[in-house]
Amino acid sequence: MKSQEIRTQFLDFFKEKKHKVVPSAPMVIKDDPTLMFTNAGMNQFKEFFLGNTKATELRITDSQKCLRVSGKHNDLEEVGKDTYHHTMFEMLGNWSFGDYFKKEAIGWAWELLTKVYKIDKDSLYVSVFEGSDDADKLQMDQEAYNLWKAIVPEDRIIMGNKKDNFWEMGDQGPCGPCSEIHVDIRPKEEKAKVPGATLVNKDHPLVVEIWNLVFMEYNRKANGTLESLPAKHVDTGLGFERLCMVLQGVESNYDTDLFTPLIKEIAAITGSTYGVSDKTSPLTDVAFRVVADHVRAIAFSIADGQLPSNTGAGYVIRRILRRAVRYGYSYLGMNKPFIHRLVRVLTDVMGKAFPELKEQRQLIENVIKEEEQSFLKTLENGLVLLNTTIKDTEGKVVDGKKAFELYDTYGFPIDLTALILDEKGYRLDETGFEKAMQEQKERSRSASEVSKEDWTVLVPDVTPEFVGYDLLETDVKLVKYRKIISKKEGKQYQLVLDRTPFYPEGGGQVGDKGYLEVPNGDVVYILDTKKENNEIVHFTKNLPKHLEETLHASVDEKQRQRTASNHTATHLLHQALREILGPHVEQKGSAVHSKYLRFDFSHFAKLTDEELKEVENFVNARIDGRLPLEEDRSVSMEDALKAGAMALFGEKYGDTVRTIRFGRSIELCGGTHVQNTSDIWHFKIVSEGAIAAGIRRIEAITGDLAKDFYFENNSKLQEINGLLNHTKDPANAVRALQEENTKLRKQLEQLLRDKAKNLKGTLLNELTEINGVQFLAKKVDLDAAGIKDLSFAMGQERENLFLLFGAEQQGKAILTCYISKALAQERGLHAGTIVRELGSHIKGGGGGQPFFATAGGKHPAGIPEALNEAKTYLDT
Repeated sequence: MKSQEIRTQFLDFFKEKKHKVVPSAPMVIKDDPTLMFTNAGMNQFKEFFLGNTKATELRITDSQKCLRVSGKHNDLEEVGKDTYHHTMFEMLGNWSFGDYFKKEAIGWAWELLTKVYKIDKDSLYVSVFEGSDDADKLQMDQEAYNLWKAIVPEDRIIMGNKKDNFWEMGDQGPCGPCSEIHVDIRPKEEKAKVPGATLVNKDHPLVVEIWNLVFMEYNRKANGTLESLPAKHVDTGLGFERLCMVLQGVESNYDTDLFTPLIKEIAAITGSTYGVSDKTSPLTDVAFRVVADHVRAIAFSIADGQLPSNTGAGYVIRRILRRAVRYGYSYLGMNKPFIHRLVRVLTDVMGKAFPELKEQRQLIENVIKEEEQSFLKTLENGLVLLNTTIKDTEGKVVDGKKAFELYDTYGFPIDLTALILDEKGYRLDETGFEKAMQEQKERSRSASEVSKEDWTVLVPDVTPEFVGYDLLETDVKLVKYRKIISKKEGKQYQLVLDRTPFYPEGGGQVGDKGYLEVPNGDVVYILDTKKENNEIVHFTKNLPKHLEETLHASVDEKQRQRTASNHTATHLLHQALREILGPHVEQKGSAVHSKYLRFDFSHFAKLTDEELKEVENFVNARIDGRLPLEEDRSVSMEDALKAGAMALFGEKYGDTVRTIRFGRSIELCGGTHVQNTSDIWHFKIVSEGAIAAGIRRIEAITGDLAKDFYFENNSKLQEINGLLNHTKDPANAVRALQEENTKLRKQLEQLLRDKAKNLKGTLLNELTEINGVQFLAKKVDLDAAGIKDLSFAMGQERENLFLLFGAEQQGKAILTCYISKALAQERGLHAGTIVRELGSHIKGGGGGQPFFATAGGKHPAGIPEALNEAKTYLDT
């Protein structure tokens, strides 16, 4: 069976069991502060399990794209080393929200596996939770055991401990006992020798778990205790890649049709062969699997709107991509970008089930290629730094702290460091590296540490209501609260109200601020508003003194108005970009604050001044057109799309959505907006630039800040005009000054060149010989260009030349190093490394090529020290 057919049969089976088929939620999570990525199929349904929201559909089935590379469920370093771990994977699931429970879940799972997929019953084993004698004091899952006993022989039921058979998403949240279904696909002769039951959960590559039936009964609280959930639920996860392995009769996930096209393409690109690893290249197969797996995770993340970056989820994606690059670099001989070329094949394999790959393919390729190029350059620079470290090492053990600096500061992979050291006859101080790594983790953890108490519930069974579209103030009651303590913010409280006018952060828009007024006149300030598990949470520094009293909630009206203006402007900007640049433009992120708006979009080139002006004019024409807000808060997704509403990849939408229309601009949106475009007053772009391959960013202002912008610029213009003696045409006057300045600069440069030529003869006579090298370190009165000309001119006159020049220009220090090319190669000298190291004397840095490099700094007084130290590079 092909993978597409396997996926379809699963969904069709549960559709017949009266389950609603829903699309996969985005893999990158945007509205849950406790998670970066969807790491399990149940993530998008947490609010139903917790009872915060009542499910409109009691039975659901889907194929959820998941990513496990951080936190409790972190498989990253295992990926590639075996044949069944993955970063990105599909989880087939069926869900019951307070409807059916263990009997149906167990019976249907067995029916699907043995009757529909026709897996041999004798190859299947099941596990049941045995209970625990720890603080939770959980009983054995006797109900599940009895249900399984009616289906399979008792010798195929395995009792599992808490680690294997009690499922928890994290340190807090919904959890419960589970029954796992394992399959043994070993050859018959091996089964006869060793019973499959003894290999369950023992990491045997051919005895693997394929389905986990989780019975959600509890909620793990912040203090570690368990409380019963309001209703019992079913949460199942069937590993799609492993299921394909079983049904396609192969012994590795990577031998299924989900991966074989990718592996064939990697082989074609690299010239390497998969499946024939030997003692001389044992990691070739691992590299194939790493690249084939990681390109999936990277592509789906980018399609969901998460670009590689240096922080948060973006850092995780960059880390995955760089792991793939370094495996290709180290074991497949790839020193140029190649992973982006696999996106076409991935789209052919999975594009039908996940159309976002087709829609975003060009963008995905561009982003991956740019990241590959950047990291390969990092590897090249890192090799130079590593060679310097080796040169400075006494003995054969390289200091772990220095290796960590290469890893942490320059991004050079530690396993590549260890490999290169081994090849050169050196060894890495692993203990020192691990110590430095642990210290850095502790610093990072300490800086971001947050502790949360359990919720104190004052009014149970309340479904909070958001009234902020219509009201900016209203009377409210406190439903529950908890204390949180963070290193950054100190002590705070989180409040949940029975109704609230405060908009929670989401869709790029910041959360509202304001205050709660207590009857006795006290005020509790709302510092921020966010959403967690579909509940609106208000952040404060203190609690109301009398928790049971009715409070009066008021939103900061001025901030809300400014934010709404900027949010509406992003919609008009989106429309303008698509009209002017073309329909290929798609929103790739936004940030809507009270002071400015930021809009990221897909486009292949820098916008010209004319295009930027046209975009501004387009938006301002709609502002001047006084377009009224047309809002529909409850329209079916199907009808909204038919009406032309823009739906963004990477966003999670329900069956019923809210649409916002201003003229011909119509989008799905949950944010706040002005009632009429004239409320925006004016739109002004303040910057435009690239943030990634094929992704541009516009920052703009509206309203009061746009007025301030024009007032400030007018004031500057008046000041400039005054300096130009109030000429009638200040622009022409400035151009004349620029032309005169250019002419004078050229004259000065020529004078300096002439000075350098005259200086050449004098300096050639000052050369001294050190160990066969013509050496000179001297401070000169030239600019950077003159020093460069002088260096190369001297290089034409002498062989085996080593020059270090220092200069002071406008209070800044310059160091320039020139080394004859033959000398640099023969002695292993690198001008870039030398100026980087000597740059510490001038409190600066720099770099360059092995034969020529420069450094700049803010401490000219350190030039003599740098010049004195230069000769030490020739002492050996």
